[in-house]
Amino acid sequence: MSDILEFLKSTFVQRTPHMREIGTRVTAIERARGSMVLPARADWMGDPARGLMHPGAITVLADSCCGLAVGAALEQDTTYATLDLRMDYLRPATPDQEVHCDAHCYRLTRSVAFVRAEAYQGDAAQPVATAQAAFMLSTPAGARPEVPSGSDAPQASETFTTAAAAAVAALSPSGRPAAPARGASDRWQPPSPSEPARPAGVIPYLDYLGIRVAPDPLRPLFRMPFDPKLIGNPFLPALHGGVVAGFAETAAILHLAQTLQGAKLPKGIDFSLDYLRAGRPEETYAMCEVVRVGARVALVHVRLWQRSPDYPIAVARAHFLLTPRD
Repeated sequence: MSDILEFLKSTFVQRTPHMREIGTRVTAIERARGSMVLPARADWMGDPARGLMHPGAITVLADSCCGLAVGAALEQDTTYATLDLRMDYLRPATPDQEVHCDAHCYRLTRSVAFVRAEAYQGDAAQPVATAQAAFMLSTPAGARPEVPSGSDAPQASETFTTAAAAAVAALSPSGRPAAPARGASDRWQPPSPSEPARPAGVIPYLDYLGIRVAPDPLRPLFRMPFDPKLIGNPFLPALHGGVVAGFAETAAILHLAQTLQGAKLPKGIDFSLDYLRAGRPEETYAMCEVVRVGARVALVHVRLWQRSPDYPIAVARAHFLLTPRD
């Protein structure tokens, strides 16, 4: 085993606060491949009515394992970050069984790594979810433009690509491009009233993330307070990408459930998220749009930000299967 594979096997979890906290373990590693396991835990319950695991917990494992496979594909220690992640949920998972994940970095270019993964419980031939991800590899940084002191403008690393700007515009409540950046005098402030998204103990995964909501009959604002256990990169520092994804999935489920008003139960079909910038160690916000509710399937878009909705950290979309209540 090469030095970098040995290094990853011994330190990949230990240097990541969130992976240490949730108890993930590296079970195998070889060139361009990695395997991890997420222990069973009552906190992963997301659907007590049906006894199902929250998809966010599986997403955290898949994102982590994909990152492990990228590290195992590199010839030297290089920083990298998730560009996008797609999850397809194939069958139900339960929180009382551990979840295994196998990932393969099948293509590595100078700038981007492409990864596939499968998550399963018990039988590897019967995966509960599959993942597809792309990671951006670090490249020599050019000079950054000067930013006036005290400006709210994003840093060079936070500027939009054309595709990202279009995605954000599509998710704005009005369907129009986001408003220009605010000055320091009228910086965006979240609504002061908020409450737990569900009463304590009803959905353990919501309690684990500490998710709150500023209620609104049409556009509730979901909030995830910062907690050190959510850190994925202690050097920036930054939130774990899987946590950001799990929060987005949770917001989409909660918003859709409010829209359905109990008529049907949503169950995840797929989920995809584009990362626009790193999540800072501070409170994160999410707002959703139910794009369509059909007889059997619903589509929800999500936008996540921290300091201002004008500069989202991620945008996401999810399909849900709608099942009648028994």
